[in-house]
Amino acid sequence: MIQDIETIDEFLAHRTADVEEAVRTAAAMEIMPRFRQLAAHEIDEKTGPHDLVTDADRKAEEYLTEALVKLLPGSVVVGEEAVHANPATYEAIKGEAPVWIVDPVDGTRQFVHGDPGFCTLVALAHRGVLLASWTYAPARDQLAVAVRGKGALLDGEPLRAGSPAPGRDLEVATSHPDYTTDDQKRALLGLWTEGVGPRACGSAGLEYLAVARGELDATAFSWEAAWDHAAGILLVEEAGGAHLTLSGEPFRTTGGNTLPFTAARDADTARRVLGLLSGGA
Repeated sequence: MIQDIETIDEFLAHRTADVEEAVRTAAAMEIMPRFRQLAAHEIDEKTGPHDLVTDADRKAEEYLTEALVKLLPGSVVVGEEAVHANPATYEAIKGEAPVWIVDPVDGTRQFVHGDPGFCTLVALAHRGVLLASWTYAPARDQLAVAVRGKGALLDGEPLRAGSPAPGRDLEVATSHPDYTTDDQKRALLGLWTEGVGPRACGSAGLEYLAVARGELDATAFSWEAAWDHAAGILLVEEAGGAHLTLSGEPFRTTGGNTLPFTAARDADTARRVLGLLSGGA
């Protein structure tokens, strides 16, 4: 097992392109051939009609699980579909081994409906620290990569979140009310105020990419599943953004966050959104 963080840094210095290749290959082999080609028997419900899984999700996660562990021996994978099958596997996020956090198709609902707004998310973490992430939108052939302390790139070009223009309404992507508790609904209602334009989120990974690109001012999410947030949180950080939970602390991939939380283009915007969420709570 890899124990030394310097060993992982060496891996990141030399093997990020190999991870990129694995992500692209998973999409090319298992996701895109099924895009707009899914048969009814390839789609299942998990917890309800809005929580879908397809053969593309399962097959892409299986491919990535094998490929990523092979690239980094001693690492483990926490994937959305594996955790659905065995919730105990989620605990590996808190363990000592380097962990790959994988969402094979983030935005499965969009994928099922033939909408290109979905992506594959991979993040590498160690002892609770996010080290690198890959956000790949295969229908758009866009790849964003972030490495802690090294910045963020979209298709090889630097990402800069920047700051919202003064005087313009903040655009904030929020959790759908169907996926929130009563307390979280009240907190999110704080965003329905003058100077803010809240809207329902799509693929979480692509919303984080929009923040990192400066196209969206902030997110306000009420769930903490690591596969939805790990890649995007690091992407926003490395693009100059910030994230805060309702307690005023940064979001923790290992869980136990006070929800909702926000990720925003800059620290001032994160604090502003947090203040609105706190006012609604």
